[in-house]
Order: sequence, then C-alpha cells, then structure tokens
Amino acid sequence: MGHEGEKSRAMSATHIMANGTLVPGGSVPSVIPDGAVAWQGDRILEIGESSAVKDRFPEARILDAGGGLILPGLINTHHHFYSAMARGLDPGTPMTTFPEVLDRLWWRLDRALDPETIRTSALLSAADCIRWGCTTVFDHHASPGCIEGSLDLIAEALGAAGISGALCYEVTDRNGHDGALAGIEENLRFFRERRNDPRIRGVFGIHASFTVLDETLGHIADRRPKEAGCHIHLAEDPVDAEASVAAFGVDPLVRLEQAGLLDERALLAHGIHLTESDLRTVARTGAALIHNPESNANNGVGRLDVPRVSALGCRVGLGTDGMSSAMLRALRFAFLNLRGAEKDPTAGFEVLPSLLGENSAVARTFFEEPLLGELAPGAPADLIAVDSPPPTPIEEDNLLGHMVYGAAEAPVRHTVARGRVLLEEFEHTTLDPTQLAEEARSLAPGLWQRFHSLDWGTAYLGTEAR
Repeated sequence: MGHEGEKSRAMSATHIMANGTLVPGGSVPSVIPDGAVAWQGDRILEIGESSAVKDRFPEARILDAGGGLILPGLINTHHHFYSAMARGLDPGTPMTTFPEVLDRLWWRLDRALDPETIRTSALLSAADCIRWGCTTVFDHHASPGCIEGSLDLIAEALGAAGISGALCYEVTDRNGHDGALAGIEENLRFFRERRNDPRIRGVFGIHASFTVLDETLGHIADRRPKEAGCHIHLAEDPVDAEASVAAFGVDPLVRLEQAGLLDERALLAHGIHLTESDLRTVARTGAALIHNPESNANNGVGRLDVPRVSALGCRVGLGTDGMSSAMLRALRFAFLNLRGAEKDPTAGFEVLPSLLGENSAVARTFFEEPLLGELAPGAPADLIAVDSPPPTPIEEDNLLGHMVYGAAEAPVRHTVARGRVLLEEFEHTTLDPTQLAEEARSLAPGLWQRFHSLDWGTAYLGTEAR
C-alpha cells in the first residue's frame, strides 16, 4: 500500500488520546481528571473518562498523553510566516523607532522574498506550529516581488504539514499603486478559490491604513466580498494615526469604517494606541482586536490594556505576530506583562482566560465550524497533549494558573489536526524540521544578499507612497 493508502487507512481507524487531564474548552470551563478523546476521520466521536471511552472503542489505537493536559488544538489569529528566516539577520543600520524597524528591516525583507523562501518560511513556521500544538493559524503575508500565487505557496506548505490556515496578502501602496492592485487581486483570487475548502480559507489582508492610498481603499471597499473579512494592522504605533491624519485628514479607524471594513469579520492586529472613542467603535461593530504581547514588547511600542478594552466591550484574541508559534507561551507573557505593567500581583485572572476562547470564536466564523476549538462529539478532531502533568489539583477555577505556570513552559507530546497525527511522542510525522533547517540555511545567504542590496528611507506615506 502506498503512502496515500496508508494515510487513508490511518484516518479511517478509530483513535483515542487518553491518560491525561482533559480540558474540553467551550463556553463553560470543565475538567475531567483522567479523561480521553476518541475520534475517527476528522471528527471527534466521544469524550469522557478514560476507562469508559476505552471500553466503548476497544479496537482503537491509543495515544498516551503521559498524564499531561489534553487540550483543543491551539489557534493563532495573527502570525507572519515570512519572518521565519529573519533570525540573526543584521539590518546593517541603526533602528531607533518603530517606523525605522518597519522601513529598514521588515519592508526590505518582504521585498527580498522569492517563491523558494516564501515556501520554506511557511514550512518552517508550520513545523513550529505543530511543535507547539497550534492546529489553526491566521497568517498575514507580504512579498512585493512575488505577489501572484504567493498564497498558494503558503497553502501548499500548510497542506503538507497538515494544519489549517486562513491566509491573506497585505495590500499596501508603499511599493507603488500597481503593487497594491496586484495584492487586491491575489486576495480576491485566493478567497474565491478556497471559499469552500474545509482546511484553508482566504481573508482580505491590508498592511496598515497609513500605507494605503484613498484610491486603493476605495477599490477594496468596492470589490471585497463582505464574507472575506479584513485582517489589518491597526494602531500598533502612534505613527499609524499621525501619518494617516497628515496624509488623509482622518484617523485609521474612521477610514476603515468609512470603507465598510469594520464588522464581526474584521481582525485588528494590535490596537494599542486606539482612543476610548475608537475602542467604543470597535466594540459597536463587533470587530476583534488581536493582542500580540511578545511582539509589542520586542518592538517597544507599548501594550494593549486588555482589561480596559474588554471592559469597553471589545472582543480580544491572541496572536504572535511572527515572533513565534507558541501560543501558550504568548498567553503566559500576556499574563506576566499585565501584572508587571499594573504592578498588581492579582491581575490577569479576570480577563486573560478569554483570549484563547476568542481565538476559537474567530476561527469558527471563518471556517464555518461551530465547534472548532472545543473537544466535543462532532467537533473537528483538533487536539493536543501537553507534557505538563499537574502536580496539584486542577479545577475549573484554577485552569489559567496551571496554563501560565506549567503548560506554557512544557513541550507538546502529541498534536492532532482534523484527525491526523502530526506530532507523536514529540516527533513530527509530516515534516522534518532538521531537513527544513538545512534547506533554509542554504537559501538564507541569497535572501540576505538580496535584502542588503535594497535601500530604505523612501517615502511611503499618503500620496508619496513608494
């Protein structure tokens, strides 16, 4: 039997993940101390106590959770796969402000990407997602020198890895208006072609308001199907509002609302520097703010005040912004960063447990899967086992403590996505990270050489967009 035949046979068999503390997720927190999940194909059949589930399916193949936590597959609502090969890259010039970081590092890197490095970056990131238990990811891509077909390269990488993704190309005028129009076409094409794909979907991507001309925003407003949503950077740094007002006369949120881009399918990455009035608008429209605490700290741009924005009625999810693919570590950082900023050792428990749940709600909308992110009969079989056996009692009201002080620092033992075992006993089954690293090292010198050949400092705001 060939590889595809073996894969089909494995998918049709019944599997059970058992011998762990089961945290099913869902709107009502619950814990099953010695729990198990049974699945067949891409759907969960049953959850419950290990002995009962095993008795119900005596022929099932068992994955032993090793006494750790059995959780729904994690979801990342803001990532940048293309940053995977930037590790160790020296920009060769000082960067003292966030606009300089954009102009001298990231906007040169994305212009240096070619099909090989796009594909390899996506595979590297997908392997990391699997290693850290992330089974669904929203990626925000840019490659101005290779726009057409770039989302297909990423989709193929996710298909090879076995995880699900909602992909977009970030439209921007900073490389010229023709490039912005090409980005629009790439988003629209990919969205239409993947409209009914159960694993890979398209979202409409925009870089940030201050790099998008009014003419371009008008094209987006006219042509974007509402169900395509909008994935955009917003108020990551004060420059977003300052440059937008200087160039267009209004702040970014007003521009987005005028273009009809604010609704329950709008993903607003960062949102750090939104005013209270802005936040009330976000809450009114049902858009989701995506908190990226590690990246914000790394770039020195401030932090999203999650308790404050939540109190104003905003939905808040969690992303990594290309810093890593480790969602539980991002949750831990959000928790500790909040306590440090508030100088309050009791803060965090009232709001932060909802971040991963909001990610599930976002993914359910885009993938039309009402049980995605939950372990329940009929739900997609996305589940992980984290190698963090709880040393103290774990209950509904102390789950976050076990997550941030235990699971966030533990490796993932098993990762299962839509019923397919992608990581078993800490070993990848679909990708070879060592081989991928070797391929990346062979491509990095060329990528970095192209990077260093590119200039920076070109005007990019308003009518002076590159």
